[in-house]
Amino acid sequence: MERISSHQFTILGAAVLMGTTFLPIASLTTGVADRDGWMSVLPGFALGIPFGLMILSLYKKYPQKDLLQMTEILLGKWVSKIIGVLYILIVSYFGGLLLGQIGDIYESSIMPRTPIEMFYLGGLLLVLYLARSGIEVFTRFTEVVFPLVVIALVLNIGLSIPRIEQGELMPILGQGVAPIILAGFKVTPFVMEYILFFAGILPFLPTDKQEFTRLKKGVWLTVFLVGFVNTLVVLMQIVIFGPSETVNLVYGLLVLGKMVEVSRTISGVESLFLGAWFGALVIKICAFFFVVLWSLESLFRLKGTKSHLVIGMIFMGVALSNKRGPGLIVEIGLVDNYLIFPFASLWILTIWTFSHWKKKAGVS
Repeated sequence: MERISSHQFTILGAAVLMGTTFLPIASLTTGVADRDGWMSVLPGFALGIPFGLMILSLYKKYPQKDLLQMTEILLGKWVSKIIGVLYILIVSYFGGLLLGQIGDIYESSIMPRTPIEMFYLGGLLLVLYLARSGIEVFTRFTEVVFPLVVIALVLNIGLSIPRIEQGELMPILGQGVAPIILAGFKVTPFVMEYILFFAGILPFLPTDKQEFTRLKKGVWLTVFLVGFVNTLVVLMQIVIFGPSETVNLVYGLLVLGKMVEVSRTISGVESLFLGAWFGALVIKICAFFFVVLWSLESLFRLKGTKSHLVIGMIFMGVALSNKRGPGLIVEIGLVDNYLIFPFASLWILTIWTFSHWKKKAGVS
């Protein structure tokens, strides 16, 4: 079986967690906490740390097994089957929605005359290639693309500094702490997407004690790195657009890209930024594609080319059948809040609690 190092796990996890969060996060948090929305990002992401550490504690007890296999050991075969089917359905649907987002953004921003199906097909072919190449090749692809995504974000933020409006952040804590806490819960579903991927990749992680310690550090580093970058993203949009306009800009960073000018000679760098965003989204879609593959193999012993093609068709079908524009964003938000968040949190809390109860009760 292929294995990835703790360093590769950290980079891959950060790329999956980052995904496309930097596009809607400012609108989501500012809509609840107004100009203090940027303060909610890190606390919201921090909830991923205890869940990540719970998964690692289970992995230490049951090495080389994914979370579905652990569930079967702890809760029984049929409970594991039910959870596994829900896991596959949720991840397949969400992966298809993300594939749909590729076409939606490119068609609405820089290539309106290109048939949207071409964007779906292009993204899906790249995902299929990476999935066929295996987790190690996918991880190497991520190690190349993720730094470019971060650089693109930092450049977009840095080049937008001259447009900052003084006073947009004041007064700080004008509405108290409660809105910040509530806005943090808008961010938490992004973390649960990462947790669902984490649950599937466990058999490919190292098992020795030294690497296990590094894996725990990797969870901390992943959450704080992505949380810090997204905090800057939210902060920059608030101080440039103001809280009222930020709420209405679902893709605020793309608007910033159109506004950027370098020495009054280079402008409209949103196309360059979209290239980095495309890489980030392909990584996230491919991560969920792998999750479905691993789950089918774990539950039903299904694998091979046919599985890849069937999953690809499901992703394409979801992308083609869903709404575009604001309707697609609303659908992704609904899946995040009402499917991914409760499913991931309850699943992990249940088997972690049951594992500790069995240990204290002395049940083998």
